[in-house]
Amino acid sequence: MSGETGASLGPLDIKRVMAALPHRYPMLLVDRVEELVVDERISAIKAVTINEGFFQGHFPGRPIMPGVLIVEALAQAAGVLAVESLGLAGSGKLVYFMAIDEAKFRAPVEPGVLLRLDVSFVQKRASVCKFEGKAYIGEKLAAQANFTAMIADPPKD
Repeated sequence: MSGETGASLGPLDIKRVMAALPHRYPMLLVDRVEELVVDERISAIKAVTINEGFFQGHFPGRPIMPGVLIVEALAQAAGVLAVESLGLAGSGKLVYFMAIDEAKFRAPVEPGVLLRLDVSFVQKRASVCKFEGKAYIGEKLAAQANFTAMIADPPKD
């Protein structure tokens, strides 16, 4: 059903997420997709656990998820949205950051939370898409950013 405008998909398990994204542990930051509306938006989940390697040094005694990784999680959710909306799942295409604008961090993200990643298309073209993303802990806004990504073939070996 992907590629059909306005079609709703979800929930999507980790296998479906991994089919859409090339990322793997420790860089895969989307654990589940709650809902995906083709050509419109996605709501995904990142389960933040103390076992994440970055918590060892960020920060000892006060573990906080780095803001750059929150933005990366939003971008990965956007990648799933783009790949599913454009019918590219399993194609091997990659989604690359081109720009990050207006990133704001509102609340610390600590171990033990489910971080909800809500991302919407702002503009969609065949190879360049613009997105608006917001990360929530419950109903509390933790971070937000606008970003642009390019969909391209992976580099040749």
